[in-house]
Amino acid sequence: TIKELEDYFISINEKKFRAVQVYEALYKRRIKSFDDMTNISKEVREKLKQDFSFYKIKMLIKQQGKNVNKYLFELEDGNKIESVLMFHDYGTSICVSSQVGCNMTCAFCESGRLKKVRNLLAYEIVQQILQIEEDINKRITHVVLMGIGEPFDNYDNVMNFLATVNHDRGLGIGSRHITISTCGIVPRIYDFANEHTQYNLAISLHAPNDELRDKLMPVNHAYPLKELMEAVKYYGQENNRRLTFEYILLNGVNDRPEHAKQLSKLLHGMNAYINLIPYNAVDEKGFKSVSHDEAMVFYDLLMKNHVRCTIRKEHGNDIDAACGQLRIKEIKKEGI
Repeated sequence: TIKELEDYFISINEKKFRAVQVYEALYKRRIKSFDDMTNISKEVREKLKQDFSFYKIKMLIKQQGKNVNKYLFELEDGNKIESVLMFHDYGTSICVSSQVGCNMTCAFCESGRLKKVRNLLAYEIVQQILQIEEDINKRITHVVLMGIGEPFDNYDNVMNFLATVNHDRGLGIGSRHITISTCGIVPRIYDFANEHTQYNLAISLHAPNDELRDKLMPVNHAYPLKELMEAVKYYGQENNRRLTFEYILLNGVNDRPEHAKQLSKLLHGMNAYINLIPYNAVDEKGFKSVSHDEAMVFYDLLMKNHVRCTIRKEHGNDIDAACGQLRIKEIKKEGI
């Protein structure tokens, strides 16, 4: 972060404004080497070469679909992660990964099929944006942490990533254009609430009662709905922000009229809305998508019960759409 860089320059008896010069060189001018930092003395550049590197994650595969690109990256240690770029009327939105693998093991989620290997460092998350901006020659306007991994299981690196992409001297992406999605790690929701940032918080809910959520999302055993709802209400009070609840519609599992009624009761009186998400079917999971008409029935029931909701546009049905799908396919190909 720029604060860490300021501390670094002070530690080597340099002025802390050097941090601003480095940040602008990296994120505004997009330099490729320390020698391109022509506004910094050669002596300082040589010191930077000793203490830092310009390692870039490697783009292995790019899949292009209708209004969506999917990327597979290789990290310095050989691990692989995915990012998804979506083209919208309002701009370009990237969904980034925060971990190699995931330990949350949600029943419907492809990225959780392979256990967590490690957390991504902040720079590895930032690099996903830089690489894709370079690929499309266009600025990314919106960021969503909803790729491989649970962001709040990698809290410190994620917060450092956000500090960089949000900073005016960094990528300058506005707080309200950044969304963090969590499956419900309650202690971190309280931590995040107390940060008093303006980032958006989205809760992956996917079930309106504990019995069903226990089956779909093992995290619910540790943090059941009562505890989760108390935490998100605290977040809303502390930050005066509207919450988003994500709800993947699974045919015959969580899409019945009784589920819509339970969901309405659960969210009654909250400053929140539900993002209904069509399921990207994966053969190994066995879950099925709902039709548009079935999704509209669920939508209408929520709206009639005074719960605001939207139905997310489908993206990536013509490519390996489900998060983690491209990574698993490549790992299988390598025989790992």
